[in-house]
Formats: sequence, C-alpha cells, structure tokens
Amino acid sequence: MSEPQTFLQLCDLADITMGQSPDSASCNTDERGLPFLQGCAEFGKQSPSTEIYCLQPLRASKPDSILISVRAPVGKLNWGEQGYCIGRGLGAIKAKSGISDTRFLGYSIEQNVAFLHRRSQGSTFSAIGTNDIKIFPIPEVPYEKQKKISFILGTIDQAIEKTEALIEKYQQIKAGLMHDLFTRGVTADGQLRPPREQAPELYQHTPIGWIPKEWKVKLLGVLAEIVSGVTLGAKGEISDEIEVPYLRVANVQDGYLDLTEVKTVRVSRTQLEKLQLQFGDVLMNEGGDFDKLGRGSVWQEEIKPCIHQNHVFRVRPRDGQLRSYFLAFWSQSEMGKKYFVLNSKQSTNLASINSTQLNRFPVALPSSIEQARIEARIIAHNGCLDSLGQELAKLRQQKSGLMHDLLTGKVPVQLSEPNTEASA
Repeated sequence: MSEPQTFLQLCDLADITMGQSPDSASCNTDERGLPFLQGCAEFGKQSPSTEIYCLQPLRASKPDSILISVRAPVGKLNWGEQGYCIGRGLGAIKAKSGISDTRFLGYSIEQNVAFLHRRSQGSTFSAIGTNDIKIFPIPEVPYEKQKKISFILGTIDQAIEKTEALIEKYQQIKAGLMHDLFTRGVTADGQLRPPREQAPELYQHTPIGWIPKEWKVKLLGVLAEIVSGVTLGAKGEISDEIEVPYLRVANVQDGYLDLTEVKTVRVSRTQLEKLQLQFGDVLMNEGGDFDKLGRGSVWQEEIKPCIHQNHVFRVRPRDGQLRSYFLAFWSQSEMGKKYFVLNSKQSTNLASINSTQLNRFPVALPSSIEQARIEARIIAHNGCLDSLGQELAKLRQQKSGLMHDLLTGKVPVQLSEPNTEASA
C-alpha cells in the first residue's frame, strides 16, 4: 500500500506579495515605471498585457512570478515574465530559491484551485485574503522532481499554446475568406472573381455594397418563411399535449448548435405540427451579444421531434432560391452582421431584432450553384478549425490527466530518465 500524500503550506515554499493600488497620479501611458495590473482583466492566455504604467508602485511582483487573481474570478493565473506593479485584485507568488520551483507551484494551484473557491467569500463578489494563499496545500515533492514535473507539463502547455495560435490564425484567415466570398463569389472554375479594382465591369453597386453583376439582392422575407417559436409558460386547455425537446437562445450559438443541455416543454399536437423543426431549417436568435447578433445555425434533425422557443426564429428557405448553409454563413458575414447591428434594439452590451427586421434582412443572392460553391469553401475551412479544436481539447484533457497523476504521485517521476516522459 502506498503511503498517503503529504502537503506543505505555500508560504513555506514561496514569497507571497499581495497587491496594493498605487496613487493614480503616478500612473501613466508613457511606459514610465513598471507595467501596472489592477486585476486580472489584462491577463492573456499565458502572460498579461497592459498599456498602463506606474512610476511609484506600492507593491510589485518579482520577474518570473505567478500572478493570481484574489478577487472574482478567484484563482485565475498568469505568468509574470517581468516585474509588475500589482493592484488590490492580484497577488504574486515566487518560489524560494533552491527550495521550490515556481512553475511547479503554479501547476499545483491550478490543479487544486477549488481550495481557493471554497475559501472565497464576500457579499458582493468572491475574494480571498493573504492567509488563504499562505495556507494553500502544495504536494510535498523533492525540488529536482518538481522541476521535472514542470518540464513535462510545460511541454504540453507549449503544444496547447501553439494550437491556440493556429486556431487564432485560421480564424483570421476565415474572416478574410468570408469577405472575399461574399463580395467576389466563386466562378465555375472554382476561382474568386478578380477584385473590383482590377475588373470594375464585373460588379454592381447596391444598397448593401458592391457585389458581382450576376447576383441579386432580395429580402429574407421573400426568400424564406420566418416563424417565432413556442411561448413558455403560456396557459391554455390542452387535451392532447405531448412533451417534446425545444431549443433556447443558449442552444443556438454563432454558427453551431450546443445541444449539451436541451430542455423539454409540453405542447399540443397542433403546436408540434406547426413548430417542429425540419432538416435544413436555419435557426437565428432574437438577441444576444453584439458580436453574436444574427448568428445562424442549420438544423440537421439532431433530435426528433424538436421545436424552438419564441426567442429563436426558424427560417425555412422556400422555392429553392436560397440554400440553408449559404444563409447561415451570410448572416455571420461582415455585411450580414452590419445589418443586424445597425437595425437592432440595443441596450448595454446586448442587442435584439424582431421579425419585421428579420424579414427585411437583405441577402446578396448568387445562383444556387454558386451558393453551393461558396458553402463548400467555408465548410472546408470550418473543417480545419474543427480539427484544431478537437486537437486542443485532447491536449487540455491530456494535461489535466497528467497534472492529476504527477501531482498526486499516482505516476512517479524517474529523474534518471533523460527524456520528458513520466514512468509508472
């Protein structure tokens, strides 16, 4: 039987600095003094980025320290590759030389951040104090093994970072691709038309901008049937009611459907017949964040039967003029989103549209064959993004498992091995 794991308190292994807000008069944007972080708002994927500096910091982190958020969200971490002036929302952790490894401490906190969540308190928002960090339990691991564990987990972190960078690059490429496809289209030979600057005779000016001459502009209400869904909580005598799944705003994301949590509602068979989703229906939310307004997702009968609530519009193309995926991609395009933002009812960071505005949504309409060519290009690019997303999820899962195994001692680390592998 293996011996129970033992722990040490963080304060015995590291120097801990709690932030304190400096005098605002010493803050500047001229890069004089140390970069200033009030809280975790400036945290990046790995390290923070800020445009504010402080000439007279009251509390500063040491280079190569862990930066930790001590106010909501409690326990969020970043790596401070240089010294920072830190405000009241942050703490800094630096391992004591020769006693512990700073990155090992960071992985230990990340793996057991629930300890801090349990200790956070506050009537308005959660927060932790100095003592909560000081007593954080760190697995008792010899210094050299700590460094080996940090190296193993750091290798996975590098792979995660590279994959995230690739995803960001492909998303930027997609934005440019979408712009080109919806302003230049795809000809029969599979090529984009020449830019308007090079071949102005190929284009026409319309109320929504320059588009190829062969295209038309039509309102969505002419091209499709637009229906609002079931109103939840409506009362009435239903003699033949049936319980069916329904889609909410949370299910209809920007270009995809999130079906991890689908609720049910009781409706009459007449309502079910009217509202039941069919393969190829495009689902569009009534409202949401500005960057997601006008999101369009295509229903592929993932659940049968299924309906939608009244805050989700069902758009069903008619007469074969408009293809479902083309509409979904058009609604996600720069010109599509511009219409929704300019015509929506706005409040704070949210916006909403009604059925009248959706019926008046202008669609740049190529032939059905060219729509299919445009769809194919975007679907192929989305496939690359999906593959990268799956690879990222796999790496994160692998890191989570390794962190648990290495930090709990389930998988011992052999220092004699020159490579980065942990052996059982």
